[in-house]
Amino acid sequence: MKAIPMTKLKLAGVLAASLLALAACGKKDEPPKPKTELSPITVTPTQGVQVATISLGDSLGPQKRVTQPADSFRKKDTIYASVDTTGSGTAELKAKWTYRADGNEVLVREDSQTVSPTGPATSEFHVSKPDGWPTGEYRVYISLAGNPAGSKSFTVK
Repeated sequence: MKAIPMTKLKLAGVLAASLLALAACGKKDEPPKPKTELSPITVTPTQGVQVATISLGDSLGPQKRVTQPADSFRKKDTIYASVDTTGSGTAELKAKWTYRADGNEVLVREDSQTVSPTGPATSEFHVSKPDGWPTGEYRVYISLAGNPAGSKSFTVK
C-alpha cells in the first residue's frame, strides 16, 4: 500500500471537519423582519355618505336618474337602478342583482363602484340580457361601505 502524503491527509481532515460543522449548524429560521414598505391605500367609508333613494326603470336621463320609475319589466329590457346619495366623503357602493328560482335567490350580477360625493349625487347600476330575462321575481340589493342600504323588488313579465 502506498503512503498518502501528509498535506493531502491534512487537507482531507480539514475538509471533513468543515463539512461536519456545516451540517451540524444548518441555517436557522430568522424571525420575520418588520415590513418597511407602505400598504396600499384602501377606501375607507365615510359616515357622511348615505343612500337616500333607489329607483328602478328601463332608461336613464342625463343625470343618471331613472326617467320613468317601474317595478315591472319586459324580457329584453335593460334594467337600471339609480341610487341617490346625500352627504360627502368616500365609500364603496354595491349592487347585487338576484333572481328567485325554485324558492332560492340566484345571483345574476354584482357590481361595485367607489363614490366620492361632495353633496347630493346619483350613481347608476344596470343589468341586461340580450337573449331575454326569464319571467319571474327579481331584487336588487344596494349596500354602502359593506352595510345594507336598501333593496328593490321587481318582476319580469
